[in-house]
Amino acid sequence: MLFLALFGSCMIICDAVLTPAISVLSAASGLRRSLTDIKYSSSRETEDSILKDLRKYVPVPTACAILVCLFTLQQYGSHRIGSIFAPVVILWLLFITGVGIYNIFHYDPHIVFAISPKYMYKFFQSTSWRSWRSLGSITLCVAGSEAMFADIGHFSMKSIKMTFICLIYPVLILSYAGQAAFISHALSIKDSSFAIDDYNHFYRSVPDHIHYVFTILSLLASAIGSQATITACFSIVNQCLALGCFPRVKVIHTSDKIHGQVYIPDLNWMIMILSLGITIGFHDIVRIGNASGMAIVSGMLVTTCLMSLVIALYWEKSLLLSTCFLVFFGSIEAVYLSSNLLNFHKGAWYLAVLLALSLTTMVAWHYGTLKKYQFDIENKVSMEWLTDPSSGLRVSRVPGIGFVYTDIVTGIPAFFSHFITNVPAFHQVLIFVSFKSLPEPFVSPTKRYLIGRVGNRDNKIYRCIVRYGYHDHIRDSDDFEEQIIRSIGEFISLEEHDAESLMSTEGKMIIVGKQLPEGDALIPLHDTGATSSPCASTQTNINTTEDTKLKRKRKKVRFMLPANSPKMRSSVREELNELVDARESGTAYFLGQSHIAVRNGSNFIKRFLIMVYVFFDKNCREPHVALNIPHAALVEVGMVYII
Repeated sequence: MLFLALFGSCMIICDAVLTPAISVLSAASGLRRSLTDIKYSSSRETEDSILKDLRKYVPVPTACAILVCLFTLQQYGSHRIGSIFAPVVILWLLFITGVGIYNIFHYDPHIVFAISPKYMYKFFQSTSWRSWRSLGSITLCVAGSEAMFADIGHFSMKSIKMTFICLIYPVLILSYAGQAAFISHALSIKDSSFAIDDYNHFYRSVPDHIHYVFTILSLLASAIGSQATITACFSIVNQCLALGCFPRVKVIHTSDKIHGQVYIPDLNWMIMILSLGITIGFHDIVRIGNASGMAIVSGMLVTTCLMSLVIALYWEKSLLLSTCFLVFFGSIEAVYLSSNLLNFHKGAWYLAVLLALSLTTMVAWHYGTLKKYQFDIENKVSMEWLTDPSSGLRVSRVPGIGFVYTDIVTGIPAFFSHFITNVPAFHQVLIFVSFKSLPEPFVSPTKRYLIGRVGNRDNKIYRCIVRYGYHDHIRDSDDFEEQIIRSIGEFISLEEHDAESLMSTEGKMIIVGKQLPEGDALIPLHDTGATSSPCASTQTNINTTEDTKLKRKRKKVRFMLPANSPKMRSSVREELNELVDARESGTAYFLGQSHIAVRNGSNFIKRFLIMVYVFFDKNCREPHVALNIPHAALVEVGMVYII
């Protein structure tokens, strides 16, 4: 199931590369035809030379310029792009509807009866290899529909259904019926222009006096028509990132209200380069169309297979209904897929190259991520191993606070146990910090921090889970360290009396951030010079070495306890005092740095997948947690993962 899902996702990515190339290049070819229709006041030889140059040099540069503009606009998000593109799309739909109706009544009103299924039966009854191969081109008539519902998140399902059924489908029927009427008329009168290699019946069916309007609208609509596959590609990759099936890329949420509207700059520029490469390298609509048709029908076939599983497993319908769905729709798509395979040597092979690259990347990344996480889970140790005197570690505690960043939310990560084994010492206060994203734009400060204690009270070891939305920038703020320490102080004050605590395998965890009845457990004091607080008096006694100066520049906030309160017990006040003292002694940040090695005797496939994973892990974006940690306080612990 995972391989099938990744295969379909790769097809959507390939479709996002091919569809802009073919749609824009076809429109640029229409511009070339408009220019060749101009009468030049020159000799016959000069006119033939001009027409030859136009045919050779106009379509590809024009298509490339439009593609660059299209992908540059993606950074503004679906909402802003839609407000720009929507008027042009409406004009284009009205235009092709009007042209279709005109051709139907002008050339062959009886063409509407071609909608009857009997003509489809006659086609299959008298088919040949040549006509069977032409089925592959028919899939281009529904280009974009395979990615239509992948845009959910950018748009609602109801809006997509209503727009397609009430507007798009009738417009397409009228447009294609008008083109069929024109072709029928041209064949009946034996039009000699049909012998031209680059004959375009759609362009020829437009009345002469509106050719230039058609050319301008087609250029704009061709770029806009690719938008559905591009936004679908962003949505698919964003979901693959959540499942650990795609290398780390930057995801920008372009809307505060709609979670699914995303823009991925790294992917956007990569698709643009590939699309430009296809346009320049192939510069042939037929060959690009063969590859695009195979991507479309392959994506549809994978969707049908997965949908049959959804019917049986998720909707819990009968197996017979799921099988009937798969057989009915799958057989139709298999027919079109077989016709596309006949054109494999005529451009469709490029799809296989794109598929191999993207599928290898996604499979290797998922495999490496899964094996690395399994290694962490299998090699994590319990807290008793760290704090039990009988373990033989003889761990020493040093002044200060240690922040240990980890992806696991229980136990001790493997890299930290590796560090303790070789250097048996850690800080007076130890905080394990994990980050978890939520599918909402912002997380309220009152619900952001989930704090728990690891081991007994004397250990001074805590776990902090930081929850954030896709528009939060908590890890980029300078006061992040202050916020965590204040949250720990609040947890100490609330630990025994909080009614909203959550239970984990390590004990009670509390959502902190609420205002305490007696005030904050720790009050920040901005470092502006001498102060009368007890904690500040220790600062003047520190030797002014170079390292100390750096530390004092980095510390912007110190802490003190609030005034004596009858509600604060002596044990709580004592632990808070120890937290304040540890904060004044300095902080250190521990990050794991993985080095993956393949176990001896592994097969070639495993070695290859790990090699690809290591390549992308080294060259992709760094994890967000490492962005703003002071280098002077950063401790990276190398850990060899034997997989």
